[in-house]
Amino acid sequence: MFSTNTTKESSFHWFLRGILILVFTILVAKVAELQIIKGNYFRSLAEGNRIRKVTLIAPRGKVLARGGEALVTSREVKKRLLFNSESGFEKSSELDGPGEIVTDWVRVYPLGAKFAHVSGYLGQISEDEVGKVNPKCPEKGPKKTQDLVGRSGLEEEYECVLGGTNGEELIEVDNMGRKVRILGKKDPIPGGDLKTNIDYGLQQKVATSLEGNKGAAIITDLEGHVLALVSSPSYDPNELLKENNSQYVSSLFNDRNLPLFNRVVGGVYHPGSVFKPLVTIAALEEGKIDKNFTFTDPGVIKVGAFSYSNWYLSQYGKTEGTIGITRAIARSTDTFFYKVGEILGPDNISIWAKKIGLDSTTGIDIPGEVSGLVPSPAWKLQYNKEPWFLGNTYHFSIGQGDLAVTPVEMNKMLLAFASSGSLCEPRIASRDDSLCKKIKISPDNFSIVKDGMTQACSGGGTGYTFFDFKPQVACKTLVNCFCNTRPQFVQA
Repeated sequence: MFSTNTTKESSFHWFLRGILILVFTILVAKVAELQIIKGNYFRSLAEGNRIRKVTLIAPRGKVLARGGEALVTSREVKKRLLFNSESGFEKSSELDGPGEIVTDWVRVYPLGAKFAHVSGYLGQISEDEVGKVNPKCPEKGPKKTQDLVGRSGLEEEYECVLGGTNGEELIEVDNMGRKVRILGKKDPIPGGDLKTNIDYGLQQKVATSLEGNKGAAIITDLEGHVLALVSSPSYDPNELLKENNSQYVSSLFNDRNLPLFNRVVGGVYHPGSVFKPLVTIAALEEGKIDKNFTFTDPGVIKVGAFSYSNWYLSQYGKTEGTIGITRAIARSTDTFFYKVGEILGPDNISIWAKKIGLDSTTGIDIPGEVSGLVPSPAWKLQYNKEPWFLGNTYHFSIGQGDLAVTPVEMNKMLLAFASSGSLCEPRIASRDDSLCKKIKISPDNFSIVKDGMTQACSGGGTGYTFFDFKPQVACKTLVNCFCNTRPQFVQA
């Protein structure tokens, strides 16, 4: 028989063995969990700590003038990658020392402020844009943090052409953040070049002529190709790309002269006397007057308590006498067009203004274009809750009142006169197909208007600046008075 003490010792030994077996089992299970179940998890953490994904910036395409000059280009900049022991890296302009040397690109605008409203500028994408795809070019993939994209002008309009596709490089580093080897590489795809219709020298000259003034200028050929486009004042897009540019950006936003505003496509103004040739065309086409129509200038026309004077009487106290259509255009005789507008009627004026496209955007290929406003008796009744008066017709007939257009719309109208009826979509980027359509207007009526505009630039006309200009040009002058500003003289 066993003693009681022996039995107690045996039970205690078995208890200790059970505890040891349990602890060992737990340890084995934990090791199995770490190696088998969570092995991939910890392996990915280790890989992440030693592999860096570096974005290889793709250069944007150039913007070229019609002669091949670079209007916008990119400058190559070498930088050194500094890997840290955590999980990231930085780029340094200091090239001496260890680290991978990579290529970055800096956008360069050779003409600076003289081309800014056409070129536009680059800006970093917002948080809301990260991960989103440009629907115009989904093949370029989603946008990533730190990407630069076009924010206005050609840079924005042709983002899918100019913008490249970034590449990437996988680099293995050691636990000190030092490069070990390149694991893989996807080369960046450069953006494409954009050929434009811009005349490099003409663009500079037009911009220089507007410096120090508020104004807008657009020059096109007979097919609507934009040779020069300037809005003044302007800004330097090169400054917007600098790191410490907050003071410059603040000055642009606080400037009351609105240097960021593109007046050519976004400014809406009374066309003034430049509108008179269209009233002439409309009256001739509608058969309200013919080529032999004459009018004796009274100097002032009175309607009840209101007086509507001709500028010649107001400035010099004289009248024009009896004049025909071409002389009235050349002299910009207000009273003549008051009477023609009255004969034609406001609805017909409105119809022809819309037919020429003054109530819609032109389709010019830069963002920010707005459409003009062409009034009518129905429009005034709807929006102003007032009937249309004869005085409204007088103002409408000389490009005043509620009529408002953009400079690019006026350019399109004048181009239609110069080309005898071609309505062309203004185009900055060069392309092979035509964007013009013909409007049905008698060639004889166009000739009458052209003769009047040619006489305006000859002796006795209002365009005295062009009296001695060679070759002979056709023009139309206007004087507009804006509220709280001095009268402004513009030639078109």
